[in-house]
Amino acid sequence: MKLATYRSNGRNRVALVYGGDTRLFDLAAASERAGKANPAFNSMLELIDDCDASLDAASDLFRRYGQDQDLSFDVAASELLAPLPEPRQMRDGMSFPVHIVQAPIGHLRAQARKAGDAVELARLQAAPLPELPEVYRKQPIYYITNRFSVGGPNTTVRWPRYSQVMDYELEFGIITKNRGANIPAANARDHIFGFTIFNDFSARDAQRVEMEGRLGPAKGKSFDGGNVLGPWIVTPDEIGDPYKLTMEARVNGETRSRGTSEGMLFSFEEIIAHVTRDETLMPGEFIGSGTVGNGCGLELGWYLEHSDTIELEVEKIGVLRNRVARQDAPEN
Repeated sequence: MKLATYRSNGRNRVALVYGGDTRLFDLAAASERAGKANPAFNSMLELIDDCDASLDAASDLFRRYGQDQDLSFDVAASELLAPLPEPRQMRDGMSFPVHIVQAPIGHLRAQARKAGDAVELARLQAAPLPELPEVYRKQPIYYITNRFSVGGPNTTVRWPRYSQVMDYELEFGIITKNRGANIPAANARDHIFGFTIFNDFSARDAQRVEMEGRLGPAKGKSFDGGNVLGPWIVTPDEIGDPYKLTMEARVNGETRSRGTSEGMLFSFEEIIAHVTRDETLMPGEFIGSGTVGNGCGLELGWYLEHSDTIELEVEKIGVLRNRVARQDAPEN
């Protein structure tokens, strides 16, 4: 099942996505048609809280009323929001080795370019990649970001005024279900509600400065609308093996990179096991994979410009599309 949140008449609505990802079936309206409004369809968080019962109810409603055109709407004509507009928590990992070793070099290359140091830039470009720091193999590494700064598909991300270096990051991630603590990895799949795409927009110049403090990214990641999720949540039964999905990033229709979800240092199940060591996992949290290798401009030395359109595509999930614009530039 694919589930989306959209906005209609000033209200957020939860919908089932069907028809080759072209149609939205309004679940709250359908439950009212059935004679009793189901509170689980008031929001995506409430649906996740009710979990298996709400998914069964959604399937039943679609079976009964899926042909009723007044309950369905075109995706292209609807205002899609992030499928989970306000997660209960947002964690983002560092799971792909190529990105982990290339990202720091990308920051050094950017510094050399800014300083006009051609010798240092040439040295960095000729040097072999370093070994992966051992800490990344010992345990999952992640940071917590601002769950109130979530944006959705087809939005324009207004770039923070304090940054001049715009970047995207190609990631996917999970939405959690079923509250729990000290969850063994073998049981962690029972806590995965579904999968979605994550564009972890990054203000690279701000990030480079604050990371010298060795406490993790803050303003380099957290600005209004910069944590983009979408276009919908896909339940695990539609995904199959989540660790063999093709992933692609495009800017203005041009492919910047292709990758795969294979090769994560720790699976989402193992990440859940680590996160929940004496800590309660809540339903409706987001946990990101981290950036796939070569999945951002920092690694490629190829950043975003004002009015660029970015498309992140993950097999079996869909395409997450956004535009970037500077704060002082007019909307168009």
